[in-house]
Amino acid sequence: MATQKQGVILVGHGGIPKGCPQELVTKLKRLEAQRRTAQLPPSSEELELDAKIRQWPRTAETDPYQAGLEAVATRLRSQLKDALFAVAYNEFCAPTLEESVEALIKQGARHITVTTTMFTPGGSHSEVEIPEILDHLRPQYPSVVLRYAWPFDLELVANTLAEQIRRFATVASHSDQ
Repeated sequence: MATQKQGVILVGHGGIPKGCPQELVTKLKRLEAQRRTAQLPPSSEELELDAKIRQWPRTAETDPYQAGLEAVATRLRSQLKDALFAVAYNEFCAPTLEESVEALIKQGARHITVTTTMFTPGGSHSEVEIPEILDHLRPQYPSVVLRYAWPFDLELVANTLAEQIRRFATVASHSDQ
């Protein structure tokens, strides 16, 4: 029996690229708020604006957040051996989580683990939106296992932050001499 392909998706928040008109973002956020209040699906105008912002041309200079997430993704990908890998964004940037799931499935992934760079509890993206998207996708792909690696072990997060502080404390104490 052949082993089933594993996939991993790293989800970041997403940023607004420099040069993207603020009025587009303001209008998109207004339409999103109205839709959520009315508990309606996205309008064609909202979907069009979302796509326009997500597809806005980007470089490392115009979207340093995307460049930073891609740098983390490169390092993470190298640690995952043979897993298929994709990046996704909650907002303002492409691809969406839905698009990344579809891309990995087209590459043969049958077990997909989704993780996020948003480590702390209480965030609407990490605690509400990502689980809702995965719940929406599961019936569309019944032969695919979609797992969400959440919540983070806060002790591990704290250990990572403490190590970062120690690194900089060591640098500071050496430069003070």
